Amino acid sequence: MVCLCIFVLFSILFQMVLLEVELTIVVINFWYSFTRACVEQCEKTGCVGETCFQHCKFSSDGKPVGGPWYLQEPLYLRWKQWDCHSDCRYHCMLVREEEREKHGGKPVKYHGKWPFHRAYGFQEPVSVALSALNLAIQFHGWVSFFILIYYKLPLTPSKKTYYEYTGLWHIYGILSMNLWFWSAVFHSRDVELTEKLDCSSAVALLGFSLILAVLRAFSMRDEAARVMVSAPIIAFVTTHILYLNFFNLDYGLNMKVCVAMGVAQLLIWAVWASATRHPSRFKLWVAVIGGGLAMLLEIYDFPPYQGYVDAHALWHATTIPLTYLWWSFAKDDAEFRTSSLLKKAK
Repeated sequence: MVCLCIFVLFSILFQMVLLEVELTIVVINFWYSFTRACVEQCEKTGCVGETCFQHCKFSSDGKPVGGPWYLQEPLYLRWKQWDCHSDCRYHCMLVREEEREKHGGKPVKYHGKWPFHRAYGFQEPVSVALSALNLAIQFHGWVSFFILIYYKLPLTPSKKTYYEYTGLWHIYGILSMNLWFWSAVFHSRDVELTEKLDCSSAVALLGFSLILAVLRAFSMRDEAARVMVSAPIIAFVTTHILYLNFFNLDYGLNMKVCVAMGVAQLLIWAVWASATRHPSRFKLWVAVIGGGLAMLLEIYDFPPYQGYVDAHALWHATTIPLTYLWWSFAKDDAEFRTSSLLKKAK
């Protein structure tokens, strides 16, 4: 009965995510036409209202006045690489939002993003900070797992671990740290390259997390069985990543794929938690339910408070305690399996 309720809950969440994606795409197309004229005018004049940009001024031969645009700012700000077009688009967005606010309008998304305020060259400073904190928590969890496995728990005579899923958790840790690194980069500066790296890293992690869920929940220890389960998922994830990077960076399709893989693994862990007698199943339940509720922040999106904190940033915040709990479960599972195998050996 509990599993049926969870399945219904995740089915509703999935449908709501798809609806949100479709509405977001409609809003993007609608408001793009309003800001396009402002951006075109800015690129011709180099100004938006009283704000002007030196790197939007070009000589008769088409070269920026005063040298390349990336040399016209302090050294500590050159890394952000804001060009004429991106600066015009950013300030046109702010002007448009000021006009909407004066007339009582609510903020809208531009090019799929809420109107954020920059800080020290960072496009979304709060999300960057939370991504970096998630990276630190992932690193701490992986290192503590490594120390537990190789220095605190007994090893086999051949110096290998008794825990059969050690390698899988190592790969999970590396992919997780990779995701949060590129998430911090992407929220620092949203360009096509950083967006593709962020999306690809998220798909890779979700795909491998699904493999980990299947292998652990069904206690697959045979290498042939593991390959049979992993091969089709890896093939699908690889194909999807190649499609996003080299054919079409389809935001709506990618969201559907990520949500489907996320919901699938949460359901697998939920069913296993209800059926197993694992001593740390309570932690697993909290992680699964918490992960499902955290998805609500991605569905019920809202504009950034004071131009800095939006629903996506709060979602980054919720993953911090969930990540700590998840690695705690992994360590408990390693201790539980090692203890069970040692008892059988005796």
